[in-house]
Amino acid sequence: MLTCTQERVLVTALTPPLVVDLDGTLLRSDLLMETGMAFVRHKPLSLLQPFAWLVKGKAALKEGLAHATDLDVSVLPYDPDVIALIEAERRHGRHVVLATASHHTLAERIAEHLQLFDQVLATSGDHNLSAHRKRDLLVEHYGEQGFDYAGNSRDDMPVWAVARHAYVVNPESGVERRARAQGNVEQVIHSNPSRGRDWLKALRLHQWLKNALIFVPLLASHQLTNPALLLQGLLAFLLFGLCASSVYLLNDLLDLADDRHHQSKRHRPFAAGRLSIKSGVTVFPLLLVAAFAGASLLLPWEFSAVLAAYYLLTLAYSLSLKRLMALDVIALAMLYTVRIVAGAAAFRLPLTFWLLAFSMFMFLSLALVKRYAELREARSKGDTEKTRGRGYYPDDLEMISSLGASSGYLAVMVLALYIHDQATAALYRHPQVIWLACPLLLFWITRVWMLTHRGQMHDDPVVFAIRDQVSLIVGVLFCVVFLVAT
Repeated sequence: MLTCTQERVLVTALTPPLVVDLDGTLLRSDLLMETGMAFVRHKPLSLLQPFAWLVKGKAALKEGLAHATDLDVSVLPYDPDVIALIEAERRHGRHVVLATASHHTLAERIAEHLQLFDQVLATSGDHNLSAHRKRDLLVEHYGEQGFDYAGNSRDDMPVWAVARHAYVVNPESGVERRARAQGNVEQVIHSNPSRGRDWLKALRLHQWLKNALIFVPLLASHQLTNPALLLQGLLAFLLFGLCASSVYLLNDLLDLADDRHHQSKRHRPFAAGRLSIKSGVTVFPLLLVAAFAGASLLLPWEFSAVLAAYYLLTLAYSLSLKRLMALDVIALAMLYTVRIVAGAAAFRLPLTFWLLAFSMFMFLSLALVKRYAELREARSKGDTEKTRGRGYYPDDLEMISSLGASSGYLAVMVLALYIHDQATAALYRHPQVIWLACPLLLFWITRVWMLTHRGQMHDDPVVFAIRDQVSLIVGVLFCVVFLVAT
C-alpha cells in the first residue's frame, strides 16, 4: 500500500502541474502598480527615481520598487475563486506553481503567506518573466502540453498556446475570445466583474453635496434668484465636483495600504481590487484636466486659482497632513471653507469675516467628529497604539470630543454676533428672527456629538447628515428661519 507521500509523488508524475499567474489572476491587482503607488505615497520627493530604474529595463524597475517599498502581503486582494481552485487541485495531490512577472521577493513573500505553492518562478535580475519569456521557461521545465496554466491577460496568450489546458480568470477585453480560439480552454472564471456602481462609489458622487457650499455667498448676498449668477454657480458646482472626484481617486490610490487595514475602507473599490489601479491612474488626471479646462474657459480666473489652491491643499493632506496631529483636522476644515471661497470667486462677490469664521469653526467640529469616530472604533478593539495612518492615540478621545464640541459652539457664537452686525441689518428686514437659528444649531451640534460619543456616528458626518432624518428637518428649519428674516 502506498503512503500519502508516495501517492502525491505518483499523482504529480502522472498529472501536469497547475501553473498560476499572480497579477490579475490570483491577485485582484498588479504588484508593479501597487509598489509604484506605495513609492509615491512614502517618497513623493523621489518621483524621478523610478524613471532612472526604468531606463535599465522593466525588471530593474520592478526590483527597485520591490526593495524601496514594504507591502503588507497579508491584506492584498486575493481572488477567493482562484484560491479555491488551487486548494481543490492540491487536495488531489497536484503540483502547483506560482509563475509571475512580479519581482521574486514579492512573489516568495506571497507564496509564504498563502502556503499554496510548491514552486515559485518570478522576475529576477534583468530577466522580466513575462509573455514569451514565461512561456519559454515553462516549456523548459515541463515541456509543451506539460502543464496547465491560469492567467488573465494578453501577455498570457503565448503561455496558453503551449499549455495542455487554459484557465482564464477575469479576462481583459478580448482575451477570452482569443483564448477560446486556441481550443484548450478548460475553465473560465468570472469572479470580479466590472460594475458601474464601483466607479460611482470611487468617484464619491454623494460627496458632491459638500460643493453646495459654493452657493453660500450667493445666499448670503440674497442673489440666489439671479439667473446669470445661478448658471455660474451650477458650472462651478460641476467643475469643483470633477476636481474633487479626481482628488478622491488619487487619495484612494495613495491610501491602499491604510484602507486595507480599516474595517470599512477595505471594501473601497481600489482597496478591494474591484477596480484596477491602472484605471484609477488613467481617470484621475482626465477629471483634473477637464475641471481646470472648464474653469479657465467658462469662469473667472479667480475661481481657477481657488480650485488650484484646493487641489494643492488636498494633495498635501493626502501625502502628509492627514498623518499629523491637529494639522489634519485644520486642513479638513479649510477644505470645506475653500468651497465657500470658490463660490465667492465664481460669483465675484465679497467674502465676510462672519462667513469665514463660522465655516472654520463649524467644519473643524465636523472634522473632529470624523477623527473621534475612527478612534472610538480603535479603542473598542482594544488598541492602544497610534492609529494607523493618523497622528492620534485612542486615549485622545476625551480631548478630541472637548475640542470638537467647543468648536461647534463657537460657530453658534459667531452666528449670534453676526445678528448684531450693521451689515446684517441692511440685508434682513427682521434680523432678530435669526436668533431662532441659534438653538437649532446648538441642538444639532449637541446631538451629533452625543451620537458620536455613543458610537452611532458614520465615519463621515456628511454622509450621516444626508441620511439622518432629524438632521434634514433641522436643515430645513434653519433655512426657513433665514427666509423669514429676509
